[in-house]
Amino acid sequence: MTFDYAARRARLAASLAGHEVHALLVTSPVNVRYLTGLASSNAGVLVGADGGAVLATDNRYIGAARALDLPVVEAADVAARLLTPSPGAQEGTRGVGIEAACMSVATYLRLGEGLVPLGPVVERLRAVKDEQELDLIRTACAITDQAFADVAPRIAPGMTERELARLLEQRMAELGADKPAFDTIVAAGENGAVPHHSPTGRELRAGDLVTIDFGARYQGYHADMTRTVSLGPPAAWQRELYDLVAEAQRAGRHALTPGAGAREVDSAARSVVARAGHGEHFRHGLGHGVGLEIHEEPFLGPSRTGRLEDRVPITVEPGVYLPDRGGVRIEDTLVTREGGPELFTKTTKELLVL
Repeated sequence: MTFDYAARRARLAASLAGHEVHALLVTSPVNVRYLTGLASSNAGVLVGADGGAVLATDNRYIGAARALDLPVVEAADVAARLLTPSPGAQEGTRGVGIEAACMSVATYLRLGEGLVPLGPVVERLRAVKDEQELDLIRTACAITDQAFADVAPRIAPGMTERELARLLEQRMAELGADKPAFDTIVAAGENGAVPHHSPTGRELRAGDLVTIDFGARYQGYHADMTRTVSLGPPAAWQRELYDLVAEAQRAGRHALTPGAGAREVDSAARSVVARAGHGEHFRHGLGHGVGLEIHEEPFLGPSRTGRLEDRVPITVEPGVYLPDRGGVRIEDTLVTREGGPELFTKTTKELLVL
């Protein structure tokens, strides 16, 4: 799929006026890809406030870079090459913005005076997706849904957490995923009390709640979904916990509208959990943006600021985690729309009893 990278760079150039810089040096690999189309482990692009841009990369990627529609220079030290027109010169650095979260202190000190550390300028532009990007995320989510539908009938006591994770990842690959969007989480029984538990050889047992957090990556774009299933009829406390998280997730999804504050959306779900006496057991933010990264702007949480815009893919994933007993998390990927959020992950949120 071809994107209008020049239009993306023009949007970035227009945003630089508010930062008192005449250019931005972008070295984050994800941001370079977003602005140029070049996927690499070593590249940079210098974008001027006038919309002009120069791309630099090393000899491993120079062929792909030269096929793109912008000037290209070859260098191993891409930041130094873009900021230093001639060997040993330091002119051109004053008033150039850099990505403070990406550039190391050592590189910053080496490149000379005048560089201006900036926040997540490109990341904020990336938060709002065009319809082409949304189609790719929608496809990634469809692969994720189908993989779960295909594997769920095979989930049974005796299977290990690792085996289930591998089955899901294998099925996503068969369905066309580039790779898993992240390391699959399978947390059975007491392990469900750990939000980011890494799968082990622990066998699934009758009576377990099993939390499964996974997603596909498709053409660089990510999906994210969590479902919690029950191996056999759930105990009363398990059903109560599941119903509570499901109620909180509904509240969070309904609050997900353009113009809503990140803190307020989080509060819509968190207040449901708190009223039930489990506030201390909901230990992470409500959600995060998804796109070229699995976790990207914006983030929903009790200390987050800012407001959501239209066409922002984002997760809603409340969870309640009871130490030494287990937990429940339910997560969907959605996109904000003026008429109400569009749900990308369609797998039922009713408790699946296997």
